[in-house]
Amino acid sequence: MGEFHNGLGRALSMARGQRRSRASSEAMPTLLLDIESVDLEGQGVARTEGKVIFVDNALPGERVLASVVKQGARFDRAETIKILRASSGRVEARCRYFGVCGGCSMQHMDAPTQLAIKQRVLEDQLWHLARIKPETVLAPIAGPAWAYRHRARLSVRDVAKKGGVLVGFHERASSYVAQMDACEVLTGRASALITPLKRLIESLSIRQRLPQIELAQGSGTLALVFRVLEAPTDLDCERLREFGKSHQAEIWLQAKGPDAIELLYPTKSALSYRLADFDLDYPFRPTDFTQVNHRVNEVLVRKAVSLLALSAGDRVLDLFCGLGNFSLALA
Repeated sequence: MGEFHNGLGRALSMARGQRRSRASSEAMPTLLLDIESVDLEGQGVARTEGKVIFVDNALPGERVLASVVKQGARFDRAETIKILRASSGRVEARCRYFGVCGGCSMQHMDAPTQLAIKQRVLEDQLWHLARIKPETVLAPIAGPAWAYRHRARLSVRDVAKKGGVLVGFHERASSYVAQMDACEVLTGRASALITPLKRLIESLSIRQRLPQIELAQGSGTLALVFRVLEAPTDLDCERLREFGKSHQAEIWLQAKGPDAIELLYPTKSALSYRLADFDLDYPFRPTDFTQVNHRVNEVLVRKAVSLLALSAGDRVLDLFCGLGNFSLALA
């Protein structure tokens, strides 16, 4: 296990070290740190000589040897070189891109540790921002840890030095796009499209004018929104339609803002998600806000309806109703 910890630290450092610019040519310090907590990004938080240090790949309760990679007036950033005392909540990350890809930041924690950290962060934010301390804290609503994500925004870059078109999330703390062929948290159907999407975009005349793909999956249908900075040619459109047909996906084009999307294939959208407990189907456009985790959303709506325990004649005000995710179920 120690070899894994040390190896991961080296891998993280190597992945980012070659393109990191430093404020000075002086060697950055190496520190022995006791990790007190983690932040919203999953970075360990330590303090030394009154200064906060954010540490990659470090968990609460761990003692690590870390190398400072960036110094600031209020805080420093560091990377773990060696884990001297590991947390019981540490696990080996399942994804081979973890640590480089910025899509996930907590795969090195087991599920109970992740939930505890997220709950603490929520309670801290409620207190610091609004001075609210909940009287009752309900048990967290948990869902599948893998293949749960039904929507994502994937970046696209044509990088000749890396073999062509890249499709994926940004690298951690970077504007570079991670080299990846699959994603453990996307649904299996969505993950399987990453490599075919690379090949598709390589065939388009606007490959360098297509910076982003929005992916949205409903209960059955999957939609892809291609952000285009230049109008695709007729041949481009034909190739996009063929891709949609062969992969059973809706193809949308977005030339401007989220309200400007147009359906290219098929002629009518069938995108929707279902709440079976309430016999409800929610049609939506791929740029509409929907919960990324459908299973958790089902439990969340069911829980809200149960807690409200409404009677005939009661009135409910939904101040941010969106598609009516809660409102229609309550009605």
